[in-house]
Amino acid sequence: MDTKILLPESEIPRQWYNVVADLPHPPAPPLGPDGNPVGPEALSPLFPMDLILQEVSSQQFIDIPDEVRDIYRLWRPTPLYRAHRLEKALGTDAHIYYKYEGASPAGSHKANTAVAQAYYNKKSGISRLATETGAGQWGSALALACALFELELQVYMVRVSYDQKPYRRSLMESWGAHVASSPSTLTGAGRSVREHDPDSAGSLGIAISEAVEDAASRADTHYSLGSVLNHVLLHQTVIGQEAQKQMAMAGEYPDVVIASCGGGSNFAGIAFPFLRDKLGGRRVRLLAVEPTACPTLTKGRYMYDYGDTAGMTPLLKMYTLGHNFVPPGIHAGGLRYHGDAPLVCQLYDEGLVEARAYPQKPVFEAALLFARSEGILPAPESAHAIRAAIDEATSGAARVILFNLSGHGHFDLSAYDQYLRGELVDYEYPSALVESALAELTSHHFGPRSS
Repeated sequence: MDTKILLPESEIPRQWYNVVADLPHPPAPPLGPDGNPVGPEALSPLFPMDLILQEVSSQQFIDIPDEVRDIYRLWRPTPLYRAHRLEKALGTDAHIYYKYEGASPAGSHKANTAVAQAYYNKKSGISRLATETGAGQWGSALALACALFELELQVYMVRVSYDQKPYRRSLMESWGAHVASSPSTLTGAGRSVREHDPDSAGSLGIAISEAVEDAASRADTHYSLGSVLNHVLLHQTVIGQEAQKQMAMAGEYPDVVIASCGGGSNFAGIAFPFLRDKLGGRRVRLLAVEPTACPTLTKGRYMYDYGDTAGMTPLLKMYTLGHNFVPPGIHAGGLRYHGDAPLVCQLYDEGLVEARAYPQKPVFEAALLFARSEGILPAPESAHAIRAAIDEATSGAARVILFNLSGHGHFDLSAYDQYLRGELVDYEYPSALVESALAELTSHHFGPRSS
């Protein structure tokens, strides 16, 4: 059997898969500050109508526009690999497969939704987008998409990653984006944080507040989000749909499907099409992997919370560490979010998906073993999935393993340099601090009001 499994260009999916159509229970609605459900009109200042309709849709499959598929052809379908050399290094009889999303020009899976969002905004007459980014993968992908559709882009990059990953910033600026370190002086939300904590390392929650404020203040600007929301997860399902066909070409079906999980789009992208199989009676485990420094699913509380620090977004029902949570400056910047996608959280709460957390040193250990056997240096976020895949293989928990290698680590060499010098430290976020971060939420009623 070949190590590399390719699909022809004609097999690029023609539709996105919407998991909402197959959920055992309907999703909890987003709420306004009064605790009552909000309708699509509440999102219209931030998003084009096409994306709003996708956000609230229960249609099982949604057509991918030809203009989006034309750009997908730059890198899709992405390859599926059988990790023979990693299997040999581990001395395991398990079969390990990985879907490689680092093949995109931006180097990660984020381009799958960035292109779609840029297209719909351009179609609606918008000329400028504002967004946040953690480690820079999302900002890079949206900068590429905006260049292709001739849109202006303002990126608020979490300060710790802005400092740790300067070449991500260079990549965004090379594609024409403007990048600010968040918290910044460009918005009221950023200035407020800096006033109380001038040395703030920033967080995705803070950066989201800045981007939302920016978009809401300008008629020519919409907000664009790289994870969490339903339409973002929808766009990523091209990954899992391709992987299903490639696994069939390999003559196997996974016992477990694994992906790192920060906001949820990477995990949803590969897992949701397989979840449809699971709901249809197929035996498959779906495993989301997160850092112990930001243990949203494994230590968070399932409740309504804001998606940002300043409370500018609707309230979403999700596993959360509290919207004021500021995680430690670990190198997996894309996994440093206080919440998770409501759809992923619902599935976890209902026992349809699993979650596991790892500290960063064993994650980097797994990343180097993978790089030295398979040749690809993974992003720190993606390396969480590698760690779990190795543990599944060596423990005998699964015979056929599929994981999403969501991006390469070429812009994360400073992190690898620190690991190789023995300077990385593990951090497990204490349960007591999680409870402290949630205290403000539990003192308020964040849920639907009775009429």
